Amino acid sequence: MTDRATIAVYDSRAGDYAKLEPSNTPSDTLATFIAALPKGARVLDLGCGPGTSARHMVRAGCAVDALDASAEMIGLASAIEGVTARQASFDDIRGTAIYDGVWANFSLLHAPRADMPRHLAAIHGALKPGGLFHIAVKEGTGEGRDSLGRHYTYYTEPDLTALLETAGFSVGPYRRGRDKGLSGTDANWISVTAHA
Repeated sequence: MTDRATIAVYDSRAGDYAKLEPSNTPSDTLATFIAALPKGARVLDLGCGPGTSARHMVRAGCAVDALDASAEMIGLASAIEGVTARQASFDDIRGTAIYDGVWANFSLLHAPRADMPRHLAAIHGALKPGGLFHIAVKEGTGEGRDSLGRHYTYYTEPDLTALLETAGFSVGPYRRGRDKGLSGTDANWISVTAHA
C-alpha cells in the first residue's frame, strides 16, 4: 500500500483498529488456515495491522514475518513476542519459495486494481509449491474512498478468481460475510484460500 491518505488513517487510528478484533481466539477462517499449514510453517502476514492474526499464528507454532505500511501498526505488531514485524509496502514482497502461507486479510483491497496482478505474482513466487494464500476483500465493483478517506478496490468473486488463476493459483471455496469495520459502516466481504 502506498496511498498516503490510507496510511495516515491507520497511523492515527491504530489503537481503535486493534480493538475491532478479539485477541483471545482466532476467527474460524484463521483457525482453518493455520490448521492447513505444516508444523512450524513460515508465514507472511501481509498488511498485518496490529498483529492480532500474527499473534495467533505464533501461538500455533508458526514463524511469522509481518509487514504493514503503517508505522503505528508495526509498533503494535512488533510488541508481540515471536512476531518479526517491519514497515513495508506490497511492493516489498521478496523471495522465492520461502513461505508455507501468506495471510492477506483485508489488506490488498487498498491497492489500486492495476497493481493487483503484480502483487499476486510476487506472492505466488514467494510461496512454496502448494503453499496457501488467504485473501479477503470487500465485495463490489470499482474503486473509491470510504468515509475515513481510505482507498478501496472492490472485487466480485469472478474478478478475484480470474486474477488469482492468472497469477498461477488454484482457487478454493469462497466465504462470505458482512461486518462493520473501522468506519462503522456495514460492508459485504468475500475471502478465499488459494494454493500456489
